[in-house]
Amino acid sequence: MNDIKKNNAPRITLVGAGPGDPELITLKGLKALQGADVVLYDALVGEELLQFIPPNATKVYVGKRSGDHSYSQEVVNRLMVDYALNFGHVVRLKGGDSFVFGRGYEELEFAAAYRIPVTVIPGISSSIGVPGLQHIPVTHRGLSESFWVITGTTSSGEVSHDVYQAAQTKATVVVLMGLKKLKEIVEIFKAAGKDKLPVAIIQKGSTQDEKLVVGNVHNIVDKAQQETITAPAILVFGEVVSLHPSYKSIVKEYASVIGE
Repeated sequence: MNDIKKNNAPRITLVGAGPGDPELITLKGLKALQGADVVLYDALVGEELLQFIPPNATKVYVGKRSGDHSYSQEVVNRLMVDYALNFGHVVRLKGGDSFVFGRGYEELEFAAAYRIPVTVIPGISSSIGVPGLQHIPVTHRGLSESFWVITGTTSSGEVSHDVYQAAQTKATVVVLMGLKKLKEIVEIFKAAGKDKLPVAIIQKGSTQDEKLVVGNVHNIVDKAQQETITAPAILVFGEVVSLHPSYKSIVKEYASVIGE
């Protein structure tokens, strides 16, 4: 830990860093980083953002990604409060938005129990921002009037029941943290009669390692394996995926296979 002294009253700022590209953080979020005494940051936060933290501030990596449980949520909560009480301004920096599967409200509640004021600075959620960067809207007139954002795996390790309900609708369905459950999720859409529904998988969206795979429910598992897609990745099920420029070639490929 750096040798710093408390120079502010205890306070916490929950900052959403956006989907990965460091330039996608908000100006307000950047200003919070520049005024931090301590920053607790997650694995999905772009490393370039750390250069904006004051040199005398303490930086604490707390993991928090699929397969990385360096710190439990309870430990993160305690660290956040302890640092605030001892050093002043703590910035809790999270990938995406703190309140979209980021457990931000749990941290807010924990801080409130110690009467530590909390400011929330929203971030661009990968559920909307990453498809948008690929020119895939989550809603579009005539194709989708709404969208679902669902976790791929619940705390019990099962596929969310919401996926079953969402698969019955015409809405765009964005699944976060769902790559490991891709086969199961695809089977749910097949059971709903959605074999031809367009699907996109976007790996590490907004970063230099971004990779896109476009297909349909019936072939997306094979395509993901062929392209060696890895986490973190988001899944987008819906007719809006057909708007992506590469989808036309997918349609032609499928037509040639079935002889249409």
